Amino acid sequence: MGQALLAYMSIVSIVLLILMGMDKSRAKNHEWRIAERTLFTLAIAGGAAGGVLGMYLFRHKTRHNRFAFGFPLLAAIQIFIIVRLWT
Repeated sequence: MGQALLAYMSIVSIVLLILMGMDKSRAKNHEWRIAERTLFTLAIAGGAAGGVLGMYLFRHKTRHNRFAFGFPLLAAIQIFIIVRLWT
């Protein structure tokens, strides 16, 4: 169970990481953006760790309190759940 959940969360995190990079690129080019709702949905669905990594890797959404506090909080909760299921 723990391995399957870890694999799922890893995939969702990678997807969110990629979307954060795409959204930053689109923001720089004044193009159509990825909805914040989409980013948060993926974070809640298990990809918060990738969202946090994307925030700081691409320097994207770090000034938005919802992201600056929400993503790390979700990531901590999700990592806690993984650790509890793994042991």
